[in-house]
Amino acid sequence: MNVLITGVTGRIGANVAAALAEQGHRVRGLVWPRDPRVEKLQQLDLDLQTGTITEPEDVRTAMEGVEVVYHLGAAFQGGGPFTDEDYFDINVRGTFNMLEALKDEGGVGRFVFASTDAVLHSSVWGGPQEQIRVDESPRGPSDWYSLSKSMCEELCNGYVRMGGTVPVTILRFPYTFGAGEVVDFATFYLSKSWESYGLADLWKGEERLVLLKDMQGRPFKKHVADVRDIVGGCVSALDREQAAGETIQLAGPGAFTWDIAVPHLSERIDIPYVEATATKGPPSFYEHDMTKARDLLGWEPRYDIVTMIDDALAFKRGEDIGVLPV
Repeated sequence: MNVLITGVTGRIGANVAAALAEQGHRVRGLVWPRDPRVEKLQQLDLDLQTGTITEPEDVRTAMEGVEVVYHLGAAFQGGGPFTDEDYFDINVRGTFNMLEALKDEGGVGRFVFASTDAVLHSSVWGGPQEQIRVDESPRGPSDWYSLSKSMCEELCNGYVRMGGTVPVTILRFPYTFGAGEVVDFATFYLSKSWESYGLADLWKGEERLVLLKDMQGRPFKKHVADVRDIVGGCVSALDREQAAGETIQLAGPGAFTWDIAVPHLSERIDIPYVEATATKGPPSFYEHDMTKARDLLGWEPRYDIVTMIDDALAFKRGEDIGVLPV
């Protein structure tokens, strides 16, 4: 198939491009001039075009002759800084431009849009009492990034309802770690988290890992993903008819808890850890229901937190773990 990927230089876009090219698909990537990091893509046989989704003509040119579109390009917290206007122009208006172009490009059979679980209101003290179900949990965006993505979901579904575009599959991504990143996760380290979580009495200037608990005594729980699992989910959506018109949450095999991750990381990097109760800051205690992703995509995530930590350390040693660098 002829596939277009926006956001092709990102941690997910680059690895989706690599996976699809390896399967024999013809991949075109739209390279944003403000993020022209194409070095990691040079080894791949890609058609790279420079352009921006905020320019309708760039979008129409990029979409010529393609059969599937992965719209992964976006302004997000980790890639900025971005202004509120940037979030609207790049995410909302950019997605509008993509959907408008689809109406004139008759050969496109699937539009895959990358959204985020940040559109949900999951980071609350006490956490959701049950697994988060993608079709039941209300949206509650709390910043301009999540608000823009929520608006984009409405755009995608609205265009489908109005008959203005091809079948759309919305994939919600969780917090996603690229190659080697999980071992540097700030919330695992006391030096980087004591202020945010009210742990000033513990910080003595010497690095420790921290096994965070909430005020109910539960270790923090978070449902994240390795980039390799997100790539697998994206590739699975390529031609799954059951996924058309659906919103699907992607994530790892299950949520991890700090009492599993922190002792394991402590042993592997030889830094002691302390246990602490967070008295302020963003709480974390939630897990996604993955039934819909498994049923509709025929996809099974593979990388749990222990494997992610071990592979991240291997990557930092220069070993090949089958993923392009961030």
